[in-house]
Amino acid sequence: MRAQRIWKVNGATNVGQLQSRLDDLNKRLNELESQHPESWKIEELKSSALSLSREIDDIRCAEATAALSELLRK
Repeated sequence: MRAQRIWKVNGATNVGQLQSRLDDLNKRLNELESQHPESWKIEELKSSALSLSREIDDIRCAEATAALSELLRK
């Protein structure tokens, strides 16, 4: 089984910060693709953007799981 990252969920602040970083990466990607379509930096930025997207998804899933667990406990 693959190791999973454990997140300490602090609410929307973490997701908001990560989403902001992802938005910045996507903006930079669009700029690079229009200026230098074959640039190696594009692949690095895409990789970073995918990683951030996964982090955001992991946090959102952890928050939803915690909320569901709380509801089921009641």
